[in-house]
Amino acid sequence: MQPNGCILGREMDAVFKALADPSRRQLLDRLHRSNGQTLTELCAHMDMTRQAVTKHLGLLEKANLVGTVRRGRKKLHYLNPMPLHELYERWIGKYERHRLQALSDLKKGLEKNKKKKG
Repeated sequence: MQPNGCILGREMDAVFKALADPSRRQLLDRLHRSNGQTLTELCAHMDMTRQAVTKHLGLLEKANLVGTVRRGRKKLHYLNPMPLHELYERWIGKYERHRLQALSDLKKGLEKNKKKKG
């Protein structure tokens, strides 16, 4: 039985594979900023061919990170954050959040001090 019982091995592998590519992460970021975009709108912000963007979106759909809805002739792409949440719950959430936050705050503080001195 999987922890939390939600995301299965193959599904998790697809999510990790999808997140491994910087172009796919950029597409997810674009959808996070403005959900419900067409392929044309997404292509406008990518430095690649329409076919390459389509291929990346296909992998994101396969990983269930992106869903689509048809509105007339338009196909709108939407971010589905649920697989990311499930990964967070399984791989990050089980660690002590307070310690992770303290480490993050320490890192930010050190980086701020380094900038002031530099």
